[in-house]
Amino acid sequence: MSFAIIVIVVIVLLVAVGAAMYNGLVRLNQQSSEAWSDITVQLKRRYDLIPNLVNTVKGYAAHEAGVFEKVTEARANAMNAQGVAATAKAENQFSETMKSLFAVAEAYPDLKASQNFQELQAEITDTEDKIQASRRFYNGVVRDFNTKRTVFPTNVFAGLLGFKQDKEFFELDEAQTAVVQNPVEVKF
Repeated sequence: MSFAIIVIVVIVLLVAVGAAMYNGLVRLNQQSSEAWSDITVQLKRRYDLIPNLVNTVKGYAAHEAGVFEKVTEARANAMNAQGVAATAKAENQFSETMKSLFAVAEAYPDLKASQNFQELQAEITDTEDKIQASRRFYNGVVRDFNTKRTVFPTNVFAGLLGFKQDKEFFELDEAQTAVVQNPVEVKF
């Protein structure tokens, strides 16, 4: 009789440990999906601001059509990117085109002094800060998920539980990070 009780206790413990591992992985998986969703919301917010910024700059620098086309194309590519790696690549390209747009703005003192341009630039800077915060949160959750999935004893059961792959980090080029940390300076 005591052997049967020991077997039942061991089985109950294994089921409890398995359930705890599974629930932990599911929780982190859901958190990473939620964190990615937050990034996409902030990116969409920024994409929605860009046409207004382009139109504001166009009003002062209409002959810079090539820059506007590149920004519009990079925005469309970034909006259509699917997945973490493709989004990161598109974001890096988009950031480069935004630098050229702000460089054009630097050449026009009246534009830099424009209330509309200043408000748009402030909103974009705020959005960039939110993107960075969302990215840090997402990458932290991905780190936690990948760690939990690969440490013992979870790694033994992760594949059996349906968690076979690590999640991708959302990494931007150092130049992208520098642009966000050091936004274009507006002088009067």
